[in-house]
Amino acid sequence: MSAKKTAPVRTPAPIVNRRARFDYELGDDIVAGLVLTGPEVRAARDGHIQLKGSFVSVRGGELWLNNASFSLKLNERGKPGARTIDTEPRKLLASRKQIDQFIARKKDGMTIVPTKLLNKGKYIKIVIALGKGKKNYDKRETIKKRDIDREHSRMMKG
Repeated sequence: MSAKKTAPVRTPAPIVNRRARFDYELGDDIVAGLVLTGPEVRAARDGHIQLKGSFVSVRGGELWLNNASFSLKLNERGKPGARTIDTEPRKLLASRKQIDQFIARKKDGMTIVPTKLLNKGKYIKIVIALGKGKKNYDKRETIKKRDIDREHSRMMKG
């Protein structure tokens, strides 16, 4: 008898918040867990999440992920592939020591920003970082540096 062929397990690419790197000068980061329901886990595994515009707040000594868009699949008859967008706050799971460090740095004027969402095995983790907001002239310098690097790499290729 022939052996069953199984499809190779492919790990999806992490969901990256590229806007956070542009808007903030990022510092220390930690990997935290998320409290999710079944449809939210399914959306995360399928890559139907957007972190653009999301932020982390502190309430009652806990970290909460706000404004992250989860595109949840609806299980309604007659509507195949129907989805709804859910942006409600979700609790983040981190150690007390890490939370206290982030709260202390937040009081100094830093912002806590999510940078990546990782699908590691059966766990879904989020990478959050401390960031200080960039001014408009800093953003223009970043754009200029990126253009110069791109032009330099083109010159080296051809």
